Amino acid sequence: MECIFCQIAKKKIKADIIWEDKDVIAVYDIDPKAKVHALIFPKSHLGKSAHEKKVGLALKQIFSAIRIVAQRTGIDKTGFRVVTNHLKDAGQTVDHVHFHLLGGHSLGRMCD
Repeated sequence: MECIFCQIAKKKIKADIIWEDKDVIAVYDIDPKAKVHALIFPKSHLGKSAHEKKVGLALKQIFSAIRIVAQRTGIDKTGFRVVTNHLKDAGQTVDHVHFHLLGGHSLGRMCD
């Protein structure tokens, strides 16, 4: 069975798409933790067992997309946070490489 992100990428599940190209898609999170909360992920499935070379290429594409999505949502001028969770103890619930882009208000400090 395909993961939820693969289903979104293939338009089998409706999502509010912010931006996409042939390799990456960015959608609004359905349970936002900030005024702007986007999920950015590769369209092809990359789970925890993905080959490092594929993940490396995907990261380059994802970080280019993060810049574009930050501009489109207007948080590029005020600031934003990029978060990824890896494995269960970090809070990862979908085994598909993805990043959360958060902004739109003061997020406070995470680390000192």
